[in-house]
Amino acid sequence: IQKNYKYFFSHNLVFKWKTCSELCGSSCMHAFIYFSGLLDEYLQKYGSLIPIHSDDIVEELQGIFSEDFSQPHRKVMVQHLIQSYQRSSGTAMVKGFRVNYKRHVLTMDDLSTLYGQNWLNDQVMNMYGDLVMDSVPEKVHFFNSFFYDKLRTKGYDGVKRWTKNVDIFQKDLLLIPIHLEVHWSLVSVDIKQRSITYFDSQRTLNRRCPKHIFKYLQAEAMIKEKRDFLTGWKGFFKMNVGRQNNDSDCGAFVLQFCKCLALGHPFSFSQQDMPKLRRLMYKELCYCKLLL
Repeated sequence: IQKNYKYFFSHNLVFKWKTCSELCGSSCMHAFIYFSGLLDEYLQKYGSLIPIHSDDIVEELQGIFSEDFSQPHRKVMVQHLIQSYQRSSGTAMVKGFRVNYKRHVLTMDDLSTLYGQNWLNDQVMNMYGDLVMDSVPEKVHFFNSFFYDKLRTKGYDGVKRWTKNVDIFQKDLLLIPIHLEVHWSLVSVDIKQRSITYFDSQRTLNRRCPKHIFKYLQAEAMIKEKRDFLTGWKGFFKMNVGRQNNDSDCGAFVLQFCKCLALGHPFSFSQQDMPKLRRLMYKELCYCKLLL
C-alpha cells in the first residue's frame, strides 16, 4: 500500500511501534505501518484530526486486517498512537486548509469551533444550514443566522430583500436560527400547518422570537400578495427536546434540530451524543453534503 509515511520514523512513533508489536503481535505491527499513513490521509482530507475517533481507526484496521482490534488493550494502543502522531506532527492541522461551498469559505478557525466544547460560529451555522436546505431544496428554506437580528433591529424593511429570489410560502418548512448574546436557538415555520415553533436546548420561553417571526410572515404575505397567509398562525414552544447540560452545545443542538426537521427524522439525540455529532458535522462540512 503506497502511503505517505513522513511521520513514521520519529523516535516516539518507532517506540510505540515496538510496544505495539509486543502487545499485539506481528499483525499489529503491520497495522501500525498502515496506521501512520491512514492518519496522514485523514489530515489531508479534514485539515485536522478533530473529526477522528479511535473507534474510526479500529473499524478501519479491522476491515483491512480482518482481525479484532476492539479488544481493550488494542484500543488503548490505538489511542496512544493517535496521541503520538499528534505530538510528532505539531498541531496536527493543515496550514491553509479551506472548505469551499457556494459562497461559503470555512477555515480551520471555523472548523475548530466543532472541537470539544467550543461555541459554533456563524460561518459553520450558515454553511451547515445551507447543506440542510440543499438536501431538500424544494421543501426547505434556511435563513442566514444574521436574519433574525436584522429583523429584530431594523424591522421588515431591513430584511425584505432577503427573499427576493424565493417564495417562502411555496416551501413546507422555514428554519430560522436565533443568536441572542451567547446562545443559539431555533424557530421553525410549518407553512402548511401555519405553525411557528420555538426550539431551545435550554428550554427557555422566549416569546419575542415567535412574535417577531409572525409579524415578518404577515408583512411578507402582504408584500408578496399571499393574503391566504395573513391569518391562522399558531405559536408553539417545543419543550420535550434534548437538553444541553453545558453552556456551549446550543449551536450543535440547533443544527441537529434543523437536520431532523428537514429530513423528517425524530429527535433521537441527547447531550451525550454531542461529541459524536460534532465530529459527524465536521465531516459533513468537509464533504459538502449531509451524511444520511
